[in-house]
Amino acid sequence: MASFRTTGVALVTGAASGIGLGAANALAEAGALAVVFADIDKAGIRASSEDSKKFATNPDYSPRAYVLDVRNEASVNAVVEKVVEEFGRIDYLINCAGVDVASYVPIPDHDMEDYDKVLAVNTRGLLLCSTAVIKVMEKQEPRTFQTSSGITRDLGRGAIVNVTSALSYAAVPGKVAYIASKHASLGITKATAQDVKGKGIRVNAICPSWVRTPMYEEECKKFPPVEDFIKASVPVGRPAEVEEIGDSIVYLCSPAATYVNGIGLILDSGLTLTVHLGI
Repeated sequence: MASFRTTGVALVTGAASGIGLGAANALAEAGALAVVFADIDKAGIRASSEDSKKFATNPDYSPRAYVLDVRNEASVNAVVEKVVEEFGRIDYLINCAGVDVASYVPIPDHDMEDYDKVLAVNTRGLLLCSTAVIKVMEKQEPRTFQTSSGITRDLGRGAIVNVTSALSYAAVPGKVAYIASKHASLGITKATAQDVKGKGIRVNAICPSWVRTPMYEEECKKFPPVEDFIKASVPVGRPAEVEEIGDSIVYLCSPAATYVNGIGLILDSGLTLTVHLGI
């Protein structure tokens, strides 16, 4: 459907692997003019951006790979400036960069150094990227979309999607840094949506439970009961695939979601409807 097309310029952080990679490829498949793969993993984004060409449906598709450290404000500003210099605008920002705790340790034995590291990436990095891109979006011309019924729909000046977690709403033992970062990220999403709603910029979050990514595989190594818990408690008995998350990100960026703003979209196969998260 045309209303699910994302034909603008996308900047995706954490795009070397996992949800970021899935989001970037989904946007390319949905018709993006350009997708900027941004990550601290230089080799990863180069390979991923080149590989994304096989998913692209826009004949003028142009991928880029920029090294980005979301913890560093100068790095964030430099990448945003490069994107604007090359493409003139940024239509979609997907904040996917994220890290997990180094180990599962309950309070009060948690490591504050690890806490600071997780918050620096998952929360501060998200806000730095959003701040830099909003400064661009608020100055660019809004776009419109013609619906099949002939109605002209205002697309505004851009859309931001923050990748948070179902743990933005709940908690499990031994992951205080990760849980705090995801609660904060959802709060940032809602606060940002309030602050920029008059500028034609929509801000939403997706909140998945487990997703089959390298981070998930690492979590299963750290805490093997996770796999059995998913099989027993998640209605479909498996983690989500990155493509399923990528499709939801495309929706939140697309003309189909012009009336959606400031939400945290839980993607968990119904897990939080039936059980309290906990292992």
